[in-house]
Amino acid sequence: MRQIFLLGFALFVFTGCGKNDSDMPSDPDPVPFSYKQITVDGRFTGLDYKGTSRTPAVKVTFGAPLDQGTIATSITLKDKNASTLSFTFLSSNNDSTIVIKPLFPLTPFTAYELKFSGGLKSKAGGTFNSPFQLSLTTGIDSTDKFPRISRDSLLTLIQKQTFRYFYNLGHPVSGMARERNTSGDIVTTGGTGFGLMAIPVAIERKFITRQEGFNRVETIVNFLTTKAASFHGAYPHWLNGSTGMVVPFSEKDNGADLVETSFLMMGLITARQYFNEINIAETKLREDINQLWKKVEWDWFRRNGGNVLYWHWSPNYEWAMNMAIQGWNECLITYVLAASGNDYTIPKSVYDIGFARNGAIKNNISYYGTELPLGEPFGGPLFFSHYSFLGLNPNGLSDSYADYRKQVVNHSKINYEYCKANPLNNYGYSQFCWGLTASDIKDGYTASSPTNDVGVIAPTAAISSIPFTPNESMQAIEFFYYQLGDKIWGQYGFIDAFSLNEPWFANSYLAIDQGPQIVMIENYRTGLVWNLFMSAPEIKNGLTRLGFSFNP
Repeated sequence: MRQIFLLGFALFVFTGCGKNDSDMPSDPDPVPFSYKQITVDGRFTGLDYKGTSRTPAVKVTFGAPLDQGTIATSITLKDKNASTLSFTFLSSNNDSTIVIKPLFPLTPFTAYELKFSGGLKSKAGGTFNSPFQLSLTTGIDSTDKFPRISRDSLLTLIQKQTFRYFYNLGHPVSGMARERNTSGDIVTTGGTGFGLMAIPVAIERKFITRQEGFNRVETIVNFLTTKAASFHGAYPHWLNGSTGMVVPFSEKDNGADLVETSFLMMGLITARQYFNEINIAETKLREDINQLWKKVEWDWFRRNGGNVLYWHWSPNYEWAMNMAIQGWNECLITYVLAASGNDYTIPKSVYDIGFARNGAIKNNISYYGTELPLGEPFGGPLFFSHYSFLGLNPNGLSDSYADYRKQVVNHSKINYEYCKANPLNNYGYSQFCWGLTASDIKDGYTASSPTNDVGVIAPTAAISSIPFTPNESMQAIEFFYYQLGDKIWGQYGFIDAFSLNEPWFANSYLAIDQGPQIVMIENYRTGLVWNLFMSAPEIKNGLTRLGFSFNP
């Protein structure tokens, strides 16, 4: 037996020593790996994250344990200027999961990039075969940017700061409102009308003296009387504030703009009603305003006696713009004024057939549980409920088509509820941050609404709705001022618009968006502008002519 064992051992040694190295088993090649799961601050939205905290926790789970020595060289955090930022990381799950955080808090409303490159290795030496890059945009810094003051003081502050747009930035020759803060010599007729309505507010709030307000109105009226181009009594959308010459709004829009003229006349009538003292200066001002008001040939814009008013007329292109003024929109005031004139009035049929479209302006559908009497689905942009109602008091105002208090209140509520529901998941929309209307956007201008939502909030939308949605508007005002104030509060009040999605903040102010804030806050507080405008006998006559019921 001993001999057999030795023989077997000898054979084993012989055959074993005779094998080539190539016949020996080798280690397998390292297996490539990828990531399995990503969350940022506990949520997953793909590779793009908006509204992150200032110290976002980026958690990534990989398909293999990581070689931690490759993390620092293969993962980079950069800001918008491509500067590299330091971060910390913690490993778990046998080093297959890491949580990355910036070493220092990031800046609010700023975009960052977190890149995972192919240089990552597994502990087994495997290569990372799915490099990726996360886009991280930090969100709201909820700390107060200004000291807390009473709500009444805050409303006064907004009115005072915003009035500077019209008074301090008013054109030095004409006194009229610039289209926007960067418009140079271009002034706007409609925006000037809103600014004129703000002057009595500024006087009553003691931002300026009565004499200072009178002087500004007198300057504007003299310019409109002696220099400004007009066509059949109507003014163009834009004028040169020095020469009074037309500045075309578009190629064929280089003549009369009846809607902008109606906003201007609404402001002039309001000023006329305010400056009512029996003295030579104020008497003459009222007479001069009357001359401007009476020369508007409202019925001529029926275009050969038709049953609708037309928006534009050009000395070169005549009626080529071919835009009938039909509702529901911001143009109710145009028809009320057209029915109020002494020599150039329109009959009720033009309002019924033209603006009301024989009743087709009615809606009566509920959105978010709120019935909308008039207009397009969800009500359209909020300026539909602002511009005409700067002067027209909707309280107690009704006709065969609508109760106008219900219209403006419900329109505002629907806009609020839409932003609160936020069906498009725009970052920042909430019960505190709402309001869709016409405004600047990042690369242009648009009329935002629930059916045209581009992620941009315009402060004027919620602020100017304060007579209709006082609680919802006040929540927005406080949010805009205290939480976003370092970004959107400036020398002329709140900037025109912003998007927390981008993030993007306008550097512009627009007359047609600044004016309604001053006027509507005052209408909410005292009803001053409503009382002035509605006291005009012509307006009462016009409303009566069109079949409206209204508070005397």
